[in-house]
Amino acid sequence: MASAMYAGAQTGADPEGVLAPTPTHAFVVGENFAGMRSQALGLAHRAGWDGTFQPVCPSRVARVALAGPRWLGRSCLRGSGGQVLVSHKDLLRSDVVISIGGKGGAIGAGLRARHRPVVQIQNPRQSLARFDLIIACRHDDISGPNVLLGRTALHGLTPEELDHARQEWEPRLAHLPRPLVAAFVGGSNGRFQLGEAEARRLAHVLVQTRKDEGGSLIVTASRRTDPQALAALKEIIEPAGGFVWDGEGDNPYIGLIACADNLLVTIDSVSMMSESVAGRAPVTVFPLPGKSRRINEFVEELELAGRVRVLGESAIRLPTPWYVTPLDDTAELVGEMHNRLGF
Repeated sequence: MASAMYAGAQTGADPEGVLAPTPTHAFVVGENFAGMRSQALGLAHRAGWDGTFQPVCPSRVARVALAGPRWLGRSCLRGSGGQVLVSHKDLLRSDVVISIGGKGGAIGAGLRARHRPVVQIQNPRQSLARFDLIIACRHDDISGPNVLLGRTALHGLTPEELDHARQEWEPRLAHLPRPLVAAFVGGSNGRFQLGEAEARRLAHVLVQTRKDEGGSLIVTASRRTDPQALAALKEIIEPAGGFVWDGEGDNPYIGLIACADNLLVTIDSVSMMSESVAGRAPVTVFPLPGKSRRINEFVEELELAGRVRVLGESAIRLPTPWYVTPLDDTAELVGEMHNRLGF
């Protein structure tokens, strides 16, 4: 595909009558999960595009129809709330569609037009030829002339934003003794289980680390964290002098990526692991009961890069911090995307 096909940046007059480029707008479709939103909107942000997220969740029947002739699937191009997407005001003003995941990809391919390319994130689980560009992790096990692969998932945390977060949060954390250990706790999903028992072991590992090294301990939970698991974290960590953030007040997540000396992340979230290794702290991955070949391959890739270590089954504390440098393939992938599409 020639990049000139899509290199039609619009212009508009500024108040003084001088033509100025109109920002590229991306119409983003995918299931309404935090990890998917962060990857897709992160790509738009890193590309310098305005992005509007539209949650979609086509049924199995709808996905079959969307995989067929365009006329057959047209009636299935709807948002999660039933909105007709082909006439959606945000789509009509968009220059590019970003789709993510299998269900998002089913919708994204159907919204493809000559003047509006589609960039798919992750394996779409359908013909790759239906997309102008596909950006995926190496563990997605796909390849082709329109496929770009990276070690980490896409996200919006630029080095500049992490520097800004460090400037904002270092004064707020200055009263805490070092080293600062932080943990990001996800939750059960279709592949891994994170219940009360797993939370208790995680909490004891963190408390033992603080007991051995001194310093401070902060844990953040996600909306997927089971209430009983969250209660167990608080029961063990708070009496030991740690802090568990449960959604009240400012979210310290990005600030901890920027400022922590040592990080622990549960294995259930590729997005959290990818964002964590973009910082400067060593990252320990906390394993969970369950199985995912793709995520295990993702973690192995980061291990080979020396960026993460997986907590051993018999470990009672985090490994001693080791030297690391930030790992983030998003900037390189975005640069190649610009070259391919001409935006």
